[in-house]
Amino acid sequence: MEAIIFIGIQGVGKSTFYQKNFFNTHIRINLDMLKTRHREQIFLQACLTGKQPFVVDNTNPTIEERQRYITPAKSQGFKIVGYYFQAALEDCQQRNNQRLPKQIVPLIGLLATYKKLVLPTWAEGFDAIYTVKSELNYSFIIEEWQHEI
Repeated sequence: MEAIIFIGIQGVGKSTFYQKNFFNTHIRINLDMLKTRHREQIFLQACLTGKQPFVVDNTNPTIEERQRYITPAKSQGFKIVGYYFQAALEDCQQRNNQRLPKQIVPLIGLLATYKKLVLPTWAEGFDAIYTVKSELNYSFIIEEWQHEI
């Protein structure tokens, strides 16, 4: 049982990374799709109860936001894996502008998430943490976390 928490600003490639790496093995929990925290909680609880691996494909920029998933998953015996998506703000803006018009995040939203982004730490309860570097062509480089070692 695995709970994967994505961490990164909009336009960094989190959803594309999910599709390429976890689509066939993990349920995707995404607030953009589910629209409300209530619906998100229903999906999360279903995964926890059913022992179903899942990916939280949200920005999750703060420790508090990540704890919403880490604490209950940890209490159910899930392995907690963090993927921190590292990218330049300008690259995220460029990818964001390539989205369909209704999916474009306003610049103010990108900047707000960027400003509150806190790097993940082992103290949060992660069993593994990886850094993901996104290339503009939507390829990815995955490395083991090198902070706090």
